[in-house]
Formats: sequence, C-alpha cells, structure tokens
Amino acid sequence: MTVRRLRVTLAGALVAALVLAGCGGGTDDPAAGRDGGGPVTVFAAASLTESFTRLGKDFEAAHPGSTVTFNFAGSSALATQITQGAPADVFAAASPATMKTVTDAGDAAGTPSVLVRNQLVVAVPKGNPGRVAGLADLARPGVKVALCAEQVPCGAAARTALDAAGVRLTPVTLEQDVKGALAKLRLGEVDAALVYRTDVRAAAAELDAVEFPESARAVNDYPIVVLRGAGNPEGARAFVDFVRSDVGLAVLTAAGFQAASGS
Repeated sequence: MTVRRLRVTLAGALVAALVLAGCGGGTDDPAAGRDGGGPVTVFAAASLTESFTRLGKDFEAAHPGSTVTFNFAGSSALATQITQGAPADVFAAASPATMKTVTDAGDAAGTPSVLVRNQLVVAVPKGNPGRVAGLADLARPGVKVALCAEQVPCGAAARTALDAAGVRLTPVTLEQDVKGALAKLRLGEVDAALVYRTDVRAAAAELDAVEFPESARAVNDYPIVVLRGAGNPEGARAFVDFVRSDVGLAVLTAAGFQAASGS
C-alpha cells in the first residue's frame, strides 16, 4: 500500500469513528431521557419528604445523567400549583381527593395508581410527658393540639378520626401540612399533633407515636401519576416505575408506609 493510499484509508476510518461517536449519544443527545436520564421534577406530599429524598438519590444513581428535583408541600397546594401551570413531571399526592383536582383539570397523563397508604398517630414529645393515651386525652383542659387544616389530606383524615371517636377539640393551630404541625410540637408550642405515622418515625429521636384505633377509619391512599405537561415524560415514567418497584416499596414500607392492595 502506498503512503497516499494509507493516508486516505486512515482519514476515512477517522471520519467513520467520529460519525459513530456522534450517534452514540451524550449529554446533548435528544433521546437521553428514554432510560430516565435528564431532569425530572416531582411534586410530592410533604409526608413523602424523607422517603422520596432518598429514592431520588437512588434513582439518580441507577439512571446516570438524571437529576431529580422535588417540591414538597401540602397536597392541595401542589394540586393548585399544577392546575395553574407550574412545570412538573410527576405528582404524588396524599389522598385521592387532591389527585382528583389534577385529573379533573386534565393535567394527568393516564390514570393515577396507588403507591402506598398512610395512617394517623398522635405525635407527642419523647417520653410522652402528658400521658396521652388516645384521642380523648387531646380534649382535656389545657392540652394544646396542632392539626392540619381540613382542606389538606392529613386534616381531612384527622377530622374523620375525631368524628369516629366522638371527640370534639379546638386546636391551637391549623397547619397546611404535617411538617408544619410537627414543627409546632418540636418548638414546644403544642403538647400533641395529629400527623402520619411515617412523620413520627422519621423524627423518632425527638418524638413518640401514640396509636389509636380510630385511625383505621382514616387511612389515606397515596396516588402517583405522570403529568400531561411533563417536560421529560420518559424520565417521569422511569421515576414512577422506580418508586413502585420492589426497591422503592422497600424504602417506603421501612419508613412506615403500608403497601397498597395489589402492590
């Protein structure tokens, strides 16, 4: 082979290699989201904060190139944000009622599926200094209680449980999510708070949980769905599949959530 022919052959090989590299995909590959890569924005109920934060990191490790951003708040506030056009890929609510706000507005891409369930407890300071044994004790004179507002899932569940127990009380504060109610307890502004079992388990070093039978009448299903306006629908579907997988459900149940029927 002459020197000139060798140069031509090498040049051709180099061009072919560059073309193949360009087809192989990289950070600018428009198909990068197909395996869960790219940014994924998740709007999730405040009670999912600890579990989803961990699952977000696990998802990013399992899907190189992905980044998960969370917006945690009360489900009703999140539903309102979504229906008003806030950009999001996934919505995980703490009740079917708040999810219905989104589906009725046509903002869900498909039918929501129930991820897990959650149940209320009475949260009290470590050691239960007030000797709270059940819901009736929350109505004792001088006992200060924090509840969630009734328009958010934890508040609606609390009202159902209190009605089932025949307990009437006047809370000193009505919060927009469980984290707000817990903050009042941690600050010493109240003696007890009606919140989810998972939230007390996440704060087990500071708080104790008092179980009560009426909570069985107020169990909340947590639906999850990919949103119609998702900027990364492939990544959104991958995230939903991940949290619904055995790995995801193991993290959620370890946090105190209950497996949904059929999970």
